[in-house]
Amino acid sequence: MANRVQIPGRNSALIAMIADEDTITGFLLAGVGNVDLRRKTNYLIVDSKTTVKQIEDTFKEFTAREDIAIVLISQYVANMIRLLVDSYNKPVPAILEIPSKDHPYDPTHDSVLSRVKYLFSAESVASERR
Repeated sequence: MANRVQIPGRNSALIAMIADEDTITGFLLAGVGNVDLRRKTNYLIVDSKTTVKQIEDTFKEFTAREDIAIVLISQYVANMIRLLVDSYNKPVPAILEIPSKDHPYDPTHDSVLSRVKYLFSAESVASERR
């Protein structure tokens, strides 16, 4: 039990977002947005001017912050930094890929879904050996 990951308390856990403007706006209207005292936000709006380096840096920042429990990232943005997303293996914050208005969801590119399929296939192989 000593290896359990501590999730921040209910009052401090945030959802971070990396997505297009329409997706971010929807989540901000739902009350997910946050700006701290240092004027740091919990979201990055990705548009045609956003560089891959900015996306990578923001992803690294969000996954390193202790006050973030979930990072929502549009799947098309995740595809831009696919190696970074696929190499992330910590349970908290959880990384969830979501569709956007202009880019439909493709389950073949979802890192979480591919890990679940791998686990279930490894589990079925192990149960067949018993």
